Amino acid sequence: MNYSELARRVIEIEMAELNRLGARIGESGSFEQAVDLLRDALLVTRKIVVCGVGKNGSIARKFAATLNSTGATSVILNAQDALHGDLGMVDEGDVVVLMSYSGGTRELVDLLPHLRRLNVKIIGITGNAQSVLAQHADVVLDVQVEREACPLGLAPTSSTTTMLVLCDALAMVLLEVRGFQADDFAKYHPNGAIGRALLTRVSDVMRSGDALALVGPGDTVGLALEVITKARAGAAVVVDEVGRLVGIFTHGDFVRAFQMEPMIAGKAVEAYMTRQPLTIREDRLATEVLALLEQRRVDELVVVNEVGVPVGLVDTQDLTRLKWV
Repeated sequence: MNYSELARRVIEIEMAELNRLGARIGESGSFEQAVDLLRDALLVTRKIVVCGVGKNGSIARKFAATLNSTGATSVILNAQDALHGDLGMVDEGDVVVLMSYSGGTRELVDLLPHLRRLNVKIIGITGNAQSVLAQHADVVLDVQVEREACPLGLAPTSSTTTMLVLCDALAMVLLEVRGFQADDFAKYHPNGAIGRALLTRVSDVMRSGDALALVGPGDTVGLALEVITKARAGAAVVVDEVGRLVGIFTHGDFVRAFQMEPMIAGKAVEAYMTRQPLTIREDRLATEVLALLEQRRVDELVVVNEVGVPVGLVDTQDLTRLKWV
């Protein structure tokens, strides 16, 4: 028995079903209607109530967690407890998302008339367009699959995968429609690695003051090396007499020049510096530093203020101070 081959078969079946799901998104307009319902509820400070049973209950919890992490207020309604008091969490104007592949799960079916009396909108996610859930939902999202990945055709596999991916699609499209940005995301993840990264500005990680090596274009290479060593930096920022950025003289610049011309200590830095160095504003997110360093394959970024005057330097050797790296 080839375990890898069996695993690939499962993955291929589920991928095929996801492709079918993607192909029919937008055909009936129901996906767009669902996003609009969710957005409109949030605009008037209502919430999204998510409910599923069994395997779909796990997906419901993941969906609600994703919504909450992106600023879309969501709660989980336990189907079994709902008729024993938990319906109190549902308010008029909320949107209720009910998940049932069969569309006939008894706990959810029993909820439908009570939800209707509460004047809420219902989005049904089901694999059976003729089911009770589909008939009573305001919007129906179809997750029907032709084949489960289970070799016995019994364990929910392809069906739960399509349900999960559809929920991710809803959450991410809703995020974009609402104009949710990285700064907003950071508000809801202040203590996590993502939050720390998104809340950290370039000014928080740059070298400044005595740790910033500054030289003039007419200063010698020897002086530049002395200043770099004193600041324990990998480069010196070259500025003119009024503090404007002229270039950067890095350790790499020195090594390349020294290999060609060993006696350069007494010569002016401007002959060997890199002109028009890569810069970043001090008020930008620190995550942008990593992107720039990776894209441009450099080790230092000159930090400038709003008028382009150098105020700091980000050195790759300092990035270990960022716990999210």
